[in-house]
Amino acid sequence: MKLRKFTIADASLERSPGQEADIFVGNLVDERQGGPITIGYGRYAPHQSLAETMAVDDVMIVLEGRLTVSTEAGTIVAGASDIVYMPKGEAVTIRTDEEGALTAYVTYPHWQPAHA
Repeated sequence: MKLRKFTIADASLERSPGQEADIFVGNLVDERQGGPITIGYGRYAPHQSLAETMAVDDVMIVLEGRLTVSTEAGTIVAGASDIVYMPKGEAVTIRTDEEGALTAYVTYPHWQPAHA
């Protein structure tokens, strides 16, 4: 794989697998390109909630809006330019308020095979 630059316009956003919420993801780099990580964008509509146990290590960068991420250990609020690390095995609930959010993410290893 060669050096690349991406923008949100490059992402083909689809509903997050297995979810009913208005949460959409679009991988830009994943196992199909032969790299060790997945890179993409996520768009969370206002007033959404996603609860899952992390199948991979996930780093989420908030680009716009705000998210609340809760675990048994506590709750954090992340806004534009904040980075959230969610380790594999952690049970998380991600919520948006009236703003919704746009994020970028990096996972290791690839998240889609982990959800299959």
